[in-house]
Amino acid sequence: MGMLYIVPTPVGNLEDITLRAIRLLREADFVLAEDTRTSSKLLKHLEIQVPMYSYHKFNEHKTVASLVDRIRDAQNHVALISDAGTPGISDPGFLLVREAAKCGVEVQCLPGATAFVPALVSSGLPCDKFVFEGFLPQKKGRQTRLNFLKQEQRTIVFYESPYRVVKTLTQLAEVFGAERPAAAVREISKLHEECLRGTLASLAEHFTKNEPRGEFVLLVGGEDGDTAVEKE
Repeated sequence: MGMLYIVPTPVGNLEDITLRAIRLLREADFVLAEDTRTSSKLLKHLEIQVPMYSYHKFNEHKTVASLVDRIRDAQNHVALISDAGTPGISDPGFLLVREAAKCGVEVQCLPGATAFVPALVSSGLPCDKFVFEGFLPQKKGRQTRLNFLKQEQRTIVFYESPYRVVKTLTQLAEVFGAERPAAAVREISKLHEECLRGTLASLAEHFTKNEPRGEFVLLVGGEDGDTAVEKE
């Protein structure tokens, strides 16, 4: 029986990869990558040469059945990676894991890099209990989701692109309240990593005046009010 390994890759600094991840990538019969062009740079850096095939949100439904059959019948050991972080966390992976498990293929997910954990811990907001929302819907269902989360008492974690940060912070301030404590963490594990703490209103104002750059993790304190963080 084959094996499917879910292998986290660095979200920034290329040193943020485990020794086990490197070994399994070297030993894999082939690697499934979200973007082979991006992943080829990492594998070249690690001096790893294995066959690599595309597996992304645009082809996963078409290819998942044949991939599972190949892993199971050919007894291949396959590593699934995304462009950065842990596959399945706001990246392709869930569908393949689910179907592989249904077909009796053993699945192992390695511990490793993901963006929201360091952002959450460094935010200064409570991290003993939290809810991960990933990316908000861009259009349909967005306002409904925000209204649903308004009374959430746990710290809320969002992913956001630099192009929508101001819009999202502004909407969060309108729905949750301008003074709701929050943090914006960008460029995690990269040279210009930054963690800004304050309120939803102050963060929206900051990024209105300062062009947002890099991928963002936005963190919002829970509704219970016991979430104050030191402003910067």
